[in-house]
Amino acid sequence: MDATLSQLLESIELTPTGGLQPLSGGDIAAVYRLETQHGQVVIKHDDAARVRGEAEGLGALRSACEKLAVPEVLGLSAGWLVIESLDTVPGEPKSEAALGEGLRGLHSVIGDAHGWHQDNACGQTPQPNTPLSDGRAFQRERRLLPLCEACHQRGLLSNELRGRIERLAHDLERWLPNSPPSLLHGDCWSGNVLFTTRGPALIDPAVYRHYPEVDVAMLTLFGSPGEAFFDAYWNGNAPTEWPRREALFQLYPLLNHLLLFGAGYRSAVERSVVRLESFS
Repeated sequence: MDATLSQLLESIELTPTGGLQPLSGGDIAAVYRLETQHGQVVIKHDDAARVRGEAEGLGALRSACEKLAVPEVLGLSAGWLVIESLDTVPGEPKSEAALGEGLRGLHSVIGDAHGWHQDNACGQTPQPNTPLSDGRAFQRERRLLPLCEACHQRGLLSNELRGRIERLAHDLERWLPNSPPSLLHGDCWSGNVLFTTRGPALIDPAVYRHYPEVDVAMLTLFGSPGEAFFDAYWNGNAPTEWPRREALFQLYPLLNHLLLFGAGYRSAVERSVVRLESFS
C-alpha cells in the first residue's frame, strides 16, 4: 500500500483488514474499496487539487442537504481521499420522489453570486468559478466560451459550429432571466446519484452556485428519472421554458465530454446546438 495512504489511514485511526479493491466507475480517478476494523470505506486517488475540491464539495453538500445522503470525508492527504461507504439498494418511484424533494431542498440554498470561491474541476476539466452577479454572463464566460475554445483548439469543433455556439452564448440575455444562484452538485448525472439504505445520495460533486436547472438538465442528459422525481422537484412550479433551459444547460456537459472523450460526442453537441437554435 502507498506510504502516504498508510500514514493517512493511521492518522484517522483506520486499520486495514485487507487490500485495496478497485471499484468500477473510476474513469477519471482511481477508486477503491477497503475493509477496515471499523467497516468498509471508499478511497480515491487523483490530482491533489481535484481531490481537495471534491472533499470541499462533499462538505458543502453535507451542510446543505437535509434529505439527501452525502458521504462523510474521513481523511485527505496528497491526492488521497477517504470517505465513508454507502450501502446501495435498488431505486424505485418512492426513492425518485425523495431525490426530487432532496434536490429541491439543496437548490433552495441561495448564495450571493454565480460561481464559487475557488475553481474546481468537472472530471479532469478545470472548472473556472470566479463569481459573477449575472447568471447569463457566468454561463457564457465561465462555462460555454472556455470549453468551446478548448474544443476548437484541439480540432474537435469546426469554425462554423464554434461560431454558432458563440452566438447562442451571446444571446442569453435576450431570453433567459437572471436568477438567484442556487447551490449545485455540479455534475449530477445518474452515475453520481445513488439509492442507499439512508435514502437517495449524491457523490462526486463539482459544486458551485448557478441556475438550479443545471443539475436537472444533467440528470436528463443520459436517460431520465421518472415522473415521481419531476412531480416532487417542480412541486407545481416548473419553469415555462424548461425545454429550452434543458437544451442550454446540457450544452456545457456535452462540450466537456467532447473535450474529455473525443470526436464521438461531436454529433451530440451539434444536436444540442440545433435544439437551442430551434427556440429562436
